[in-house]
Amino acid sequence: MFLMPDDLRTHLREEHAELISRADETIITAALSGAIAEARGYLTAYDTETIFAASGEDRDPLLLIFCKDIAVYHLINLCAAGNYYDRRQARYERAVAWLKGVQKGEIVPDLPKKNIEEGISPGPFYFSSNPKRTTHF
Repeated sequence: MFLMPDDLRTHLREEHAELISRADETIITAALSGAIAEARGYLTAYDTETIFAASGEDRDPLLLIFCKDIAVYHLINLCAAGNYYDRRQARYERAVAWLKGVQKGEIVPDLPKKNIEEGISPGPFYFSSNPKRTTHF
């Protein structure tokens, strides 16, 4: 898995994560999976299977930071941690803004691109037409 519960230690203190999740590992795993799914939705032009199958040092460090920010934001929403909410919301918005920039092509991260088959558009739209017809009288 691209994100593991131990990865959150750089973004959220362990005791806070346990308090928010009430020591239930499935809550943390659900937040991590949700963060990956959200990031994956913005990276459709890239090979998301390869990107999110990476582990350890093979993971893109900037994408990893933004996925952690998104996961912690989803965890923080489960509690009344007003002290951290404004900061976490700002980091979440920054992560989403970066992902939208990548989606628009304004930001080009060092991530593997999808293999584009001949005749298939890499974008969200596919344009084609019927073969040209000639009419004889």
